[in-house]
Amino acid sequence: MLSLTRLRLLREVSVRGSLAAAAAALGNDPSSVSHQLKALESEVGAPLLERVGRGVRLTEQAKILVAHTERVLGELEAAEAEIAAAGRKVVGTVRIAAFQTALHTIVPGALAALARDCPELRVETSHIPVEDGVPALLARDFDLVLLEDYPARPGVRTEGVQVEHLGDDELCLITPQETSAGIDLGRCADHVWAMEAPGTPARQWSLAECRRASFEPAIEFESSDVLLLVRLVSLGLASALVPDLALRAARGSTGALAPRRTPLPGSPCRRISTAIRTGSARTPSIIAVRHALRAEFERLRG
Repeated sequence: MLSLTRLRLLREVSVRGSLAAAAAALGNDPSSVSHQLKALESEVGAPLLERVGRGVRLTEQAKILVAHTERVLGELEAAEAEIAAAGRKVVGTVRIAAFQTALHTIVPGALAALARDCPELRVETSHIPVEDGVPALLARDFDLVLLEDYPARPGVRTEGVQVEHLGDDELCLITPQETSAGIDLGRCADHVWAMEAPGTPARQWSLAECRRASFEPAIEFESSDVLLLVRLVSLGLASALVPDLALRAARGSTGALAPRRTPLPGSPCRRISTAIRTGSARTPSIIAVRHALRAEFERLRG
């Protein structure tokens, strides 16, 4: 019987990309990881790692082992979830990661509700770029991540991940307060623009909207901090396309007049979801966290 502990080490190397990163993630030293993987090679009777420059890559035999290990870990997680569900107690630790506007709006209220209703549950939170959410979930760095999908740009769904729609967040045009009321996007061709970083779904969607309105935006400000974009607009320095949650998060903290908000044709929305590993779906603590996030989002929309 192959050692599950060693198989998990091999999986970590596959996920992290190097022996050093795998060792750091597990709190081990690289020499110990290397020794354990050598022992696994002896058990398997085949080489598992190949040197590539200063790094390593998995052999075909190793990739087969990792695929089976993923399935075994998924089954073990499902077994843990069934046992927890039988006890019906909301206990333990749930690690969640979310994008900026969710951390400023949805997450705090959900945490407060969980602290009140589930006092034996510990929830750890982290900020993470949306594109890193699912890989971090599969790497088991987190137990739940919040995702966003922009119109016409659905996220890639992955085997072993269960995604549940949380709600829709309307996208809108914001301009400086002195802008004429009722202005539409097509009349903003001569504005200075603030947008998220190149390559992000938000940036791609914003560019597509401007081009659909027949102009190429003059982008003078770029930041992954959406609240900064709102502040720049509030100070009269730019216009931007942002989700409503960004306006809610920035409310009262911009230090200037609130920007003028204009709805967009068709009321486009970004889709917000929670993602977990499939095996944990029945875990009471995961169910409780999802319920609290949904309740808080619905409260914010109401």
